[in-house]
Amino acid sequence: METLFQINGNESTIFMSLLAMAIATILSIVITKVYQITFTGDRYSQNFVHTIIIMSVVVSVVMNVVSGNAGVAFGLFAVFSLIRFRSAVTDAKDIAYIFFGLSVGMTSGLYQFDLAIILTFFASILFYLLYKFEYGKGKDTQILKVTVPENLNHENLLDDVFQQFTISHSLRQVETTNLGTMIMYTYAIRSRNEANDKDLLDRIREKNANLKVSLTYMENQD
Repeated sequence: METLFQINGNESTIFMSLLAMAIATILSIVITKVYQITFTGDRYSQNFVHTIIIMSVVVSVVMNVVSGNAGVAFGLFAVFSLIRFRSAVTDAKDIAYIFFGLSVGMTSGLYQFDLAIILTFFASILFYLLYKFEYGKGKDTQILKVTVPENLNHENLLDDVFQQFTISHSLRQVETTNLGTMIMYTYAIRSRNEANDKDLLDRIREKNANLKVSLTYMENQD
């Protein structure tokens, strides 16, 4: 038997379909390896890793089915549009990896194996380089608490320090301590990349009569 099935006159053998699925599987495993290497959170989800591989393989089959048939394509994508993730994807980079896996599955399903391989290795190297050199990374938001004696209380006490050491700062809270004899200021600040925390604290202690100063790092929301 020369062919096992045809779609709109375009011959598509089981061998080619299996080859497309195998290549999609191998390339999606490469993608997930890069994802694991470049992951910066506390712990990545094993289910998410498996999902990338499964979606890549499934999409390769879908593209094989819908190739050259617009009616089938619209029908299948209408069905897929009903699918929702059970948990929200909170990291924008995770979404990029999802589309990465889908793109590899699509190109494999269209038998563009050379393009799928080039896409995988080029994008993988790009993801790794962005991770390795921390491109676009800024300092995390920090919470700065400064205690000052009541007689030193004025709004512009630390302005020159902030101008030297921070990109931005905003006053979040003012409260009295030690039976009202001292005042604690709470600021949200973004330090300059070249700024040193110890130097910042030393400069503030020169301003606040060497009283307590604390600096807490928060998760960067950008």
